Amino acid sequence: MASSNQTVLQFTPSSTSLTAKVHPLVMFNICDCFVRRPDQAERVIGTLLGSVLPDGTVDIRNCYAVPHNESSDQVALDIDYHHNMLSSHLKVNPKEVIVGWFSTGFGVTGGSALIHEFYAREVPNPVHLTVDTGFSSGEASIKAFVSVSLSLGDQQLAAQFQEIPLDLRMIEAESVGFDVLKTTMVDKLPNDLEGMEASMQRLLALIEDVYKYVDDVVEGRIAPDNNIGRFVSDTVASIPKISPAAFDKLVNDSLQDQLLLLYLSSITRTQLSLAEKLNTAAQIL
Repeated sequence: MASSNQTVLQFTPSSTSLTAKVHPLVMFNICDCFVRRPDQAERVIGTLLGSVLPDGTVDIRNCYAVPHNESSDQVALDIDYHHNMLSSHLKVNPKEVIVGWFSTGFGVTGGSALIHEFYAREVPNPVHLTVDTGFSSGEASIKAFVSVSLSLGDQQLAAQFQEIPLDLRMIEAESVGFDVLKTTMVDKLPNDLEGMEASMQRLLALIEDVYKYVDDVVEGRIAPDNNIGRFVSDTVASIPKISPAAFDKLVNDSLQDQLLLLYLSSITRTQLSLAEKLNTAAQIL
């Protein structure tokens, strides 16, 4: 049987088990850049800063927008601005290096491959983060991608964006602000008491879910999970043992301290406003 040479098309993944973790500050910066974009710009792109953790996770902690002009067949980046901003950031925090780039909009567009090629020269295996600021799906959609090369033998033909797991973790205070951003329309930002009320309602819902899970395990309706059981046990053990009366006193004292601070800040604002008016009147006279 005569042998024949065959050339196989194959994908060359840039990383086999790459994950990304993004901080809420990055999302707020991207949304702010999108609001402040030029009138003729349809989307905003920029550089992601962070580090690669020992387990291979890309930790995205900061970002900045990069001016650009985009058409159907080409993309022009302000490279000098990009390098100047990177140099300024490295002076403040040398540990935050380039880990990828971001763009607003829903998913990957035609010009994304050109931009990704530029950032691939800046850092190996960059992460592409997309943020749907138009709320196409009813809420902010956040996805992360890496480039996968399609090669024919030793020749690279094209690149494909492959989605990777993305972890968005935040503390309770950041979660309240992010929940406001996810909704398409809000009458006003919540104050401290409204934010606390929303946090308490969310905490109560979580406690009810845990109570239902424990009750189902005890009654034999679902199979027990040792990992969940240890997590619930550690959570309950971390709660300080305090009587209801002492807890009420602690909450009331903290609330009174906050009200006192609000009162003092109001007096300060009034005094500054009065001093400004007196200064203006004195200049007129």
